[in-house]
Amino acid sequence: MASKSIKTILALVFSTILLASSYNVIAQEGDTKTAESHVEEKKEGFNAKEVIFGHIMDAHEFHFFEYEGSDGQKHPVTIPLPVVLYSPQKGLSFFMSSAFEHGHKEVNGYKLNEDGKVIPVEEGVKVYDFSLTRNVVQMILALSILVWLMISVAKSYTKGLGVTTAPKGKQNLVEVMVAFVRDEVAKPNLAHKANKYLPYLLTVFFFILINNIIGLIPGTANVTGNIAFTIVLGVISFVVIMFSSNSHYWRHIFNPPGVPGFVKPILVLVEFLSVFIKPFALIIRLFANMVAGHIIIICLISLIFIFAQINPAIGWGASPVSIAFTIFIYFIELLVAFLQAFIFTVLTAVFIGQAFEGEHAPGEPHDDAVIV
Repeated sequence: MASKSIKTILALVFSTILLASSYNVIAQEGDTKTAESHVEEKKEGFNAKEVIFGHIMDAHEFHFFEYEGSDGQKHPVTIPLPVVLYSPQKGLSFFMSSAFEHGHKEVNGYKLNEDGKVIPVEEGVKVYDFSLTRNVVQMILALSILVWLMISVAKSYTKGLGVTTAPKGKQNLVEVMVAFVRDEVAKPNLAHKANKYLPYLLTVFFFILINNIIGLIPGTANVTGNIAFTIVLGVISFVVIMFSSNSHYWRHIFNPPGVPGFVKPILVLVEFLSVFIKPFALIIRLFANMVAGHIIIICLISLIFIFAQINPAIGWGASPVSIAFTIFIYFIELLVAFLQAFIFTVLTAVFIGQAFEGEHAPGEPHDDAVIV
């Protein structure tokens, strides 16, 4: 029911945007202005597409908001990030992204294109971008928070807190989540090898969770909604799954037992493709869910400005409804932040468990053992 409600809300949001945009275009076409002034007015109006993609895509700065100065110009409030470029023709270049003046200026023969990427001004110049973009900076921040959190909690345990006394503060919160991943994810799916894979599962869970939560703060990057980020996580899980596999796992793929001979070629192909589909499912699931939630929130906020272009009174009237829905979806996104970290972790544990299926714990009898 919750999934259907979210889909219905998403459909209503996009339908309203399309209707509002269509109305705006018809009103502008009925105006007696020239074609040039029509194009100029359209450029100056609110561009929902630019705002949406500007939020979910990577950038060379953290953009918070814009304000109109006394000169009548819009001044963005941003945190510039270092730009590190290497070109075989030009060599190494290092400067802050603020030097581009938000795409209005060229620096050392480079400029920002419409997508916010650094490209050379001259043709035939090849450039390698090693810049610290906002996704990279935010991942470093999330990693720093994760390391600080775990070391801080570990030091508390070494002092006896949580051992001889009840855990306190952040130690209490972390202990609950660690116990949950251990008892509800690792042990049911990995059995006697749970402790072996628990450090990896906990790292994945907390790293995704911290990035999800930081991404909900206005002005930050939606790191987990970046396909490059989820691909790296999926590839790492794929490597772990492959190194955990055994001969029993591969025999079931290339020679499924109890299957008629004429069906085996088809089933072998399906089973072999499933080896690669599993990490692909991890990649797409996390990416799609985190992007969808952020797009819904931005669309709901954008409705205020879209209606305001039609009539300021309509914009003010739509504000309470839009803000109410935004707050509602925002709280759902908080739940999704935990849920997607859990789903990625539990599916990884399931796939790892399938990779070493057929193995037995020391002292545990095999299927073909004779029990007297």
